[in-house]
Amino acid sequence: MAVLNTLVEEGLWRHWSEYYSEDVDALISPSGRYSWAGLDEKITQYASLLHQQGIGSHDVISVIGKNSELSVFIFLASLSLGASVAFIAPQTECQLLKKFETLYREDQVVNLICPDSDVNCELLKEKRSSVRILDASFPVSPLSAEIPECKFNADRLASLIFTSGSTGEPKAVAHTSLQHLYSADGLLQKFHFSHPDCWLLSLPLYHVSGLSILYRWMLSGATLKIGMGSLSSDINGVTHASLVTTQLQRLLDSDVSLSLTHVLLGGSDIPVKLSDAASASGIETWVGYGMTEAASTVTAKRANGECGVGAILPNRQFKLEDGRIWIGGKTLASGYYRQGQLTPLTTDGKWFDSKDLGEWQSGELVIKGRVDNQFISGGENVHCEEIESALVKHPHVLLAMIIPVNHKEFGARPVALVRTSCELEKTDYEQWLKERLEKFKWPVEYYPLPDSLMGQGIKLSRPAARKWLMEQYPHYQ
Repeated sequence: MAVLNTLVEEGLWRHWSEYYSEDVDALISPSGRYSWAGLDEKITQYASLLHQQGIGSHDVISVIGKNSELSVFIFLASLSLGASVAFIAPQTECQLLKKFETLYREDQVVNLICPDSDVNCELLKEKRSSVRILDASFPVSPLSAEIPECKFNADRLASLIFTSGSTGEPKAVAHTSLQHLYSADGLLQKFHFSHPDCWLLSLPLYHVSGLSILYRWMLSGATLKIGMGSLSSDINGVTHASLVTTQLQRLLDSDVSLSLTHVLLGGSDIPVKLSDAASASGIETWVGYGMTEAASTVTAKRANGECGVGAILPNRQFKLEDGRIWIGGKTLASGYYRQGQLTPLTTDGKWFDSKDLGEWQSGELVIKGRVDNQFISGGENVHCEEIESALVKHPHVLLAMIIPVNHKEFGARPVALVRTSCELEKTDYEQWLKERLEKFKWPVEYYPLPDSLMGQGIKLSRPAARKWLMEQYPHYQ
């Protein structure tokens, strides 16, 4: 907490630029290595670049694309100017324009940067005349022009991260840097990360799980690595990474030399075989529970084969009411952002309804499922996550997703999409589930989880999985 207070007072990177010498790496990227002082200089240059184009306090910059060195510099430069950044995934023009409607009023200029060459920014400009594509190359005008004094303010809105929730409508969750720092501080009190460790920016910045890596890096004064997009090569020299189970499995199965010591895994159910294999290679695997509104991780623990996701981390508050999870504390977002206005997350100013269901077992939180992932089969309540949890405990199942489908007799029945380390028959699954689930919860069919649904994020998309299933097997509709 002492370091957090110092960073808030002196500025995130400015503190470390004065603390460390030039031979200490702050950032490793495809273009080279930066010391903290070198990083400070680069951020100041980008702040000047944005300032020359009219960006100032309370402006919003939309950054569309995958992870890049430019995205990180733009974000940090925006913090120094008091502006906010909305990281957005590359997607269709229609989807992007809908997000612009959330961020900007009709009479506002859409400040846009597209580090990803796959995004046609000019086409967006044709569809919405107020789109302004910011120039992110040097120089727009001589850099000897006035450079704004970089005064970091941790209480200003810093990030706008889109989450669709159960409705599918995009909501922009607004956090200050202070809220992100409290999140990082609470995790790092349990999960070791400090100089000279190096964390790979392995998850996209348009997910809170990716953005949270930046704040853990800045809070710890360790090293951040931005790779080229190939995990097998990017992982070289890295000690820490946020991964999904299939990524870690592939790394362990490959002949890549690993320097990993800690991995934060997405998902609550980690195969014991995977965590044991990682441990044998000297890698601690950690699991947790979190959400965008709470600035990522809320609970965490070292993976041990049990179904719990750990205890509540510092700086968070937590309560269960009738099995429903409510979140509070210092990491909770300022609100949902729409066209310059904030709508509070809570009605009482304290507790946020996660719409997740859980219970305490042996001092740990066990996630039972989403309120909206519950379905009724033959008059019985069934949770998708309960079936998924049982399946991934199978030694050859890496991932599982349950999709409820219509059934004339029972109303709904589960279908499983699975990713396995070897071919399994339906009878193999049923033999496994025999001692773990009532028969009415057994999936009626099992299909391989396609690569197209894997994406970059730490969570699989259930709506996308359902859409794929219905397209491939329309008889389930």
